[in-house]
Amino acid sequence: MANPKYEELPVLPLRGMLVFPGMVLHFDVARPRSIAALEAGMTANQRIVLLAQKKEEEEEPSSGDLYPTGTIVTVRQVMNLPGENVRVLVEGDVRGTVESFLENEDYLKARVRICKDRVVRSNEGKAMVLAAQNLFENYAKSSQKITPDMVEGLRSLEKPGEIADLLAAHVLQKWQEKQELLSELDPLRRLEKVCGVLLRETDLANAEREIQSRIRNSVERNQKDYYLREQLRAIQNELGEDEQEEEQGYRKRMEETPLSEEAKAKCAKEIDRLSHISPGSPEYIISETYIDWILDMPWGKETTDNLDLKRAREILDREHYGLEKVKERIIEYLAVLRMKQNMKGPILCFVGPPGVGKTSIVKAIAEAVDRKFIRMSLGGVRDEAEIRGHRKTYIGSMPGRIISGMKQAGSMNPVFLFDEIDKMSNDYRGDPASAMLEVLDAEQNNTFRDHYMEIPFDLSKVMFITTANSRETIPEPLLDRMEMIEVPSYTEEEKLQILKRHLLPKQLEAHGIRPDQVTMDEEIMRRMIEGYTREAGVRTLERTAARVCRKAAVYLLDHGTDSVNVDAERLHDFLGAVRYTREPLEKEARVGIVNGLAWTSVGGETLEVECIPMPGKGNLKLTGQLGDVMKESAEAAFSWVRAHSESLGLAEDFYTKTDIHVHLPEGAVPKDGPSAGITMTTALVSALTGRKVRQDVAMTGEMTLRGRVLPIGGLKEKTLAAYRAGIRTLIIPAENHKDLEEIPPEVLKHFTIKEVEEIQQVLETALLNEK
Repeated sequence: MANPKYEELPVLPLRGMLVFPGMVLHFDVARPRSIAALEAGMTANQRIVLLAQKKEEEEEPSSGDLYPTGTIVTVRQVMNLPGENVRVLVEGDVRGTVESFLENEDYLKARVRICKDRVVRSNEGKAMVLAAQNLFENYAKSSQKITPDMVEGLRSLEKPGEIADLLAAHVLQKWQEKQELLSELDPLRRLEKVCGVLLRETDLANAEREIQSRIRNSVERNQKDYYLREQLRAIQNELGEDEQEEEQGYRKRMEETPLSEEAKAKCAKEIDRLSHISPGSPEYIISETYIDWILDMPWGKETTDNLDLKRAREILDREHYGLEKVKERIIEYLAVLRMKQNMKGPILCFVGPPGVGKTSIVKAIAEAVDRKFIRMSLGGVRDEAEIRGHRKTYIGSMPGRIISGMKQAGSMNPVFLFDEIDKMSNDYRGDPASAMLEVLDAEQNNTFRDHYMEIPFDLSKVMFITTANSRETIPEPLLDRMEMIEVPSYTEEEKLQILKRHLLPKQLEAHGIRPDQVTMDEEIMRRMIEGYTREAGVRTLERTAARVCRKAAVYLLDHGTDSVNVDAERLHDFLGAVRYTREPLEKEARVGIVNGLAWTSVGGETLEVECIPMPGKGNLKLTGQLGDVMKESAEAAFSWVRAHSESLGLAEDFYTKTDIHVHLPEGAVPKDGPSAGITMTTALVSALTGRKVRQDVAMTGEMTLRGRVLPIGGLKEKTLAAYRAGIRTLIIPAENHKDLEEIPPEVLKHFTIKEVEEIQQVLETALLNEK
């Protein structure tokens, strides 16, 4: 969107109705052009603009048949009905005024100006809000059509525009009057008009009450009782149901359900209100649904934990290969639960790259402790109502996904997984991350209040576990409530075992192939891993295994054989040419070329740093799409070389006659981070002194201006990258010695590890004395 105040949106014309901002409403769509507009909105960003028709009888309205001001809405749900009709659930976002209609043959489309209400802070505005609230309270007392919850809900609002919209939606009967208010963009003038309507409607309601009172008093008591009882009996017979029996059924369920005191009082009050509402009224359905939600929650229902550590280990080992530190932490967690016998433990957050098994290991935890498992994906969630629900005063409101998940679990102590917690967002509809703070705080979640339920619900016995790809994008307050458990990327050996033990047998079964019909040795499996996948996890590897199974199925049927052995030639036939190849090491020592190591979201990679000097005026040129931190590392390296030019055997004024170009190949790939500091320094010293760099050495480490080598992150992934590349000597910061414990022994024994504290130690190891 070039201008944030405008949007180009599909137009959906409405007949005899309209939607205000803040309303949640469902309606049917039947006209082909309207369905096409709806489909276009769903394909884009789920936003359309609703405009009312000036004449209801117009079947194919053009741009001139529509009011220019309407409501921009988000489509929450689309459901196909019999025939060609579609039922949609929309939530009003903001007013919009059509600036111009755009050319489109299939449906109406317009350029819409977004009309947000101006902020009102004047005393006049406050007085107008108070007057509207009082008038609505008087109207509610007179009309007997407004519930106390609606009055309370209005009291909680402060913005004149929101109050005016809510009142217009519930008080005005004619859609033409509603359109007039919808077209009023000034919130104070809009609220003033609604106050006038409230005065008029209150007077009419009072007059109606007086007339009814006079008529009621004119009828003798016995005759009235007889008439009402006969009328009630006739209504019940006509409906074929007994409302009194339904009310008694609710009361019996309430007594049998171990509700909290507040929940019991709220439920009893709602049942009493239900008995006084006409069964044909929309309020009856709203009240009935609310009571059902309260009574359907799993009050007091818990599953019995199975905290047998031996069984838990067996399940975790059966479902996942490797991840020893992760499994050890889970066993510790379960052991503490068994000792404490309560759930006020830390909230675990599994952090790691995609495809390493974070979600599946949480499922294994739920199976290990014999608890119900509920998964809620937070990727892209930007509406607070997704977490806390909508208030009951809104039409079509419902509880949030926390309460819905608890009802689905049917237990007070399930394992509740919040998947992709790092991908939550926020906008004008609220900040869902802030709503999650109460849910994930053990000191607060025993009285969690959903906006729809409006009663405290105990979440303290739930085992909350979260997953994320990166801890950097998790809000700090949420991060403080969770214990981070790193789920590392897999080594090649681990991927081989996972393919052999889990992925291949699973895919063979999924494709209807017996294990003895398709065979391959470990060497072919390694080719699949190294040549056709490049990832931290095993998702692509599983898809590759599935492709091999499909090709094998075709081969078995085409050739009429009972089995097929996948060798190197057949693997090439099944999967095509190798997709990934690793750059071979330099065959001999070269000047100005150094092997660095980098961490990426799909694991570690070797990274060559190239440096050449040339005649010039002392300029330092950096290429390869480097980030700001990496550029600063290069500048710091250059400054260190200038400061130590004498000890390096360089002329004191060498930089005044020489330009230096530092390049990192694969320029299309962005690179950043401080861990290339010693690599760039080594490349600069080699290029300027002419000393060659050993081709079998790789290094990683941050460097200060004084030449001190600082620790880095991702050492395991970087070491594995060096292992795959055939590096023999590895230079790492001395402070990273503790991280060597995480590296598999079979990988570690392949290297000569040089732990360094100063850049001089790096140069002594990496550079050859001869030029």
